[in-house]
Parts: sequence; C-alpha cells; structure tokens
Amino acid sequence: MIVTQSNLPELKDDKQVTEPQIQEFRKNGHVLIPGILNADEAAAYRAAINEAATQYNTEKRKLDDRDTYGKAFLQIMNLWEVDEQVKKFTLSKRMAKIAADLLGVENVRIYHDQALYKEPGGGFTPWHQDQYYWPVDTTNTITMWMPLIDITDEMGMLTFASGSQNAGFVENIAISDESESMLERFVKDKGFDVSRPKSMKAGDASWHYGWTLHSAPGNQSEDTVREVMTIIYIADGSHVTQPQNKDQENDRQRWLCGLEPGEPVASKLNPLVL
Repeated sequence: MIVTQSNLPELKDDKQVTEPQIQEFRKNGHVLIPGILNADEAAAYRAAINEAATQYNTEKRKLDDRDTYGKAFLQIMNLWEVDEQVKKFTLSKRMAKIAADLLGVENVRIYHDQALYKEPGGGFTPWHQDQYYWPVDTTNTITMWMPLIDITDEMGMLTFASGSQNAGFVENIAISDESESMLERFVKDKGFDVSRPKSMKAGDASWHYGWTLHSAPGNQSEDTVREVMTIIYIADGSHVTQPQNKDQENDRQRWLCGLEPGEPVASKLNPLVL
C-alpha cells in the first residue's frame, strides 16, 4: 500500500467511551477498548507507521546480541516529530478524547509516542511502570497500546497487575532483569490479579495508567512481528518534577526539552491535543 498524508483517514470524530469502561479503567488501572480504528483505518496507518519505523529504526544488532531490554522489542520513539504521516495519528483528536475521558480531565498533552515491534523469538518484556521514566507531578498519565495487526496471546500480549496503579512509585528501577524479579515478587506479595486479553484486533487498544504494573511474554510465533503503536498522554496543567534517576533526567532533557522543575509540561514536544 502506498500511503500519503493526503489519503490517510482523518481521526477527528469521537468514539464514545462508556461509563463501565471508565469505571473499569479507574478501578483496575487498565481497560481494553475495541474498534478504535476500523479495518481500513488500521491498515492505512499501519502502512504509514511501518514505513516511518523502518526509516528511523537505529537497532542493527541481531536479536541474540541484545540484552533483555533489547530482546523485548524494537523501539522507535517520537515518530510524530519526524514524520508527517505518523503525526496525523499521534495528534489525532479521536484517541486524545478517549484518554481525557478515561482520566476524567478536560485536556491532554502528548508526552511521546513509540512504535514497538516484538520480533518472532523476541524475549519477554519485564515487569515495569512506565511512569518510572517520567519526571511529572501527576498521576493523570495514560498509555495507549494499539496493535497494528491482529495479535494473539502467543505473540506477546500486554499483561497487567490490576489495581497496582494505587501503589504509586514501587521501585526506582528501569526495565531490566532486576525489575522483573523485584516487581514480580511485589505483584505476588500484594496479591494483584494478573490478566491479559486472549487476542486483539488491529485498531483495538488497551489503556493503562502510568503507574500500572505491566509486562509481556515473548513472541512465540514463528514468523510474525507483533506490531504495536503507543501514545503517552499527560493531563494538561501538569508540572515537571526534580528527576529521581538518570532516566528521568534523560526524559526531562529529551521529551520535555530541558524544562526546569516546577515549569508546566508544555514544551514544543508536548502539544495540547484536546
């Protein structure tokens, strides 16, 4: 499929989020919302995102030569910043409105996007909290995780510890073998219910709070890449905090353009999308 910016579907219309979906999200810290993109929309944006990801992917090592983080997925970040086609997806009103409705806020900003590709034979994604990386003063943060193809459990489905968002900042530790062992023990000790969908269609999306603990098994399929696009949203009116680790400092410099602690999260890379 040859995709151009002019023939990409517009994603300006609202998709109604139901009250049960909102309540499920706020109770469990995650929710799956089906059919956010229809089949044609998903196919068009899949082509655009894959084209951009191929162009900007910098990982050249073989799978066996990478560490646990590197084996978990290929990660191509902030494609909206460099590609006009992906920009239409990441800055779309449809997804931003869902994020705002789930969080219960009027307006949201982009933190960053990332394309995640778990290759056949790719390793597990260790237990982690996304917000470990984010130097921000709010719990009103949310990650959208959307497969660009139909996926099944064997391909590495996102797995959640329900209710874990209420634990806040559990461990000051990045995604790693160490986070896997420490946070898996924490999940078991707290008795969180661990669950994941059996399958998802292209254009479905799961949503989770920044503090919700999650992981994913490896991709056990023989020849299918698990293609996923994510967008992180943050409530408008949030502020930068003093970084608590080197990864938060890296994020402050890169995704917040060096904003100082106390300043609003409103750099040129954090546009208001709703």
